[in-house]
Amino acid sequence: MRTTLERPPAHVCAAFGGLGDASEPMPDSTAWRCGDLVFKPVTDKAKTLWTARALDYADEPGLRVAKPVRSTDGRWIVGGWTASRFVAGTPEHRGEEAVLAAVKLHRATMGLPRPDFIAGRRDVDAIADRVAWEELEVPLEETKGGRWFEVLAGARRPIKLPSQVAHGELLAGLLFDGDAAPGVVDFVPYYRPGEYGAAIVAVDALAWGGASRELLERWAHLPEWPQLLLRAVLFRLASNALNPRSTQASLDGLRVASREVSGVL
Repeated sequence: MRTTLERPPAHVCAAFGGLGDASEPMPDSTAWRCGDLVFKPVTDKAKTLWTARALDYADEPGLRVAKPVRSTDGRWIVGGWTASRFVAGTPEHRGEEAVLAAVKLHRATMGLPRPDFIAGRRDVDAIADRVAWEELEVPLEETKGGRWFEVLAGARRPIKLPSQVAHGELLAGLLFDGDAAPGVVDFVPYYRPGEYGAAIVAVDALAWGGASRELLERWAHLPEWPQLLLRAVLFRLASNALNPRSTQASLDGLRVASREVSGVL
């Protein structure tokens, strides 16, 4: 695992058209900025390559996508680093715009195939997603979200929407810069209905972004919206219960989201 202090080597920067001696670390990140390029260390080659292709594929006028950059010889990865265009902005609590960004992103990436590496994922969030979608059963700590999961899980009904690549962490990484379109700099893929990504954004905005039930109601026209919201809050509850580092603050937010979602079921 690389540390935040390791700078991309000069030959790597040069391979992507940057200048290594001008790079500077990005805040709270292992990434480095060099002019209009951002360099990130590669920890998972398969995911990095897929993400590069996905962001390169995404073409939506309502989004600023951090387009990946190929090296001078056509590679996405050089010396354990990858590069993309810099997108200005910071995360902000803009629930309505974030849900709209999710809808646009999933419309733009509808044609992407299912990533091969998804089936092999064994991280907490991947397990929680399968639990929420009734593909897996694991014990959930009641005091960390398991009790709320148990209360809400009985309301699940079949969802008859086609699956596609859906972003499972969009809100945390969506960048806003004044009136500019939202910026997308990463893609954490799941293979679910596209509107599931928007539902996760809405639940996250309720839990930790200060949003209210009005946000859920404004997007009620999306297909299977109540059931997708239910899967999204179950996903977050399961993840919280399975994560040994989850906090009381995260659970408090999920309680709020759970109450609001139960109100629209």
